[in-house]
Amino acid sequence: MASITYSSPRTVEEIYKDFANRRSALVRALTFDVDEFYSRCDPEKENLCLYGHPNESWEVALPAEEVPPELPEPALGINFARDGMKRKDWLSLVAVHSDCWLLSVAFYFGARLNANERKRLFSHINEMPTLFEVVSERKPNKDKSNMDSGSKSRNSTKRSSDALGRSTPRSYGDSYGEEEDEHSETLCGSCGGNYNADEFWIGCDVCERWFHGKCVKITPAKAESIKQYKCPSCNSKRSR
Repeated sequence: MASITYSSPRTVEEIYKDFANRRSALVRALTFDVDEFYSRCDPEKENLCLYGHPNESWEVALPAEEVPPELPEPALGINFARDGMKRKDWLSLVAVHSDCWLLSVAFYFGARLNANERKRLFSHINEMPTLFEVVSERKPNKDKSNMDSGSKSRNSTKRSSDALGRSTPRSYGDSYGEEEDEHSETLCGSCGGNYNADEFWIGCDVCERWFHGKCVKITPAKAESIKQYKCPSCNSKRSR
């Protein structure tokens, strides 16, 4: 892998942002850039790995030469199985291994966090679909307890499950508190700020991250007319 230097994230929010950016890069490699990714995984080449970087770029490269490596390494030799499997099955296999790698990197950085911080980190991560779910187009299963709360869909704007819409303040009685609890650990994909029920939020249909409406310049009125929202990052990648 080419030598790329990044500062190590230390807080829950920094580690989560690092995870989300690496994940966004891998989502792009396995979906929008899939033909390019597929061609780079030539079985005739040496052992290759798929890397996602914190700057949201992806790379197919040889593994790190350092022993032990600076960070946990992705699955080795993903290119060797490419031509021996159906394309979709191979991509799903790469996605599963990439999910494992993303978690290992996040918890490598999180090893010095305390128990509550690690729990909060995993809670943030678990809000996102896995790469396997994205690639296989399998909808993530939600706990019945989360489905029963229903406050997100009932109190959101017309964008339904795709927006953490502005709730009518205090008019829903107890459901107001439930909404706060349900999304209290959601972070804005742009500024990293925590969820607040008094603010309008919108979810990207591509990378599954959530954003303050003000951070991506989307108002509740504008969201009404959007059928599929793409955040600025995903929109710029799509147009390349």
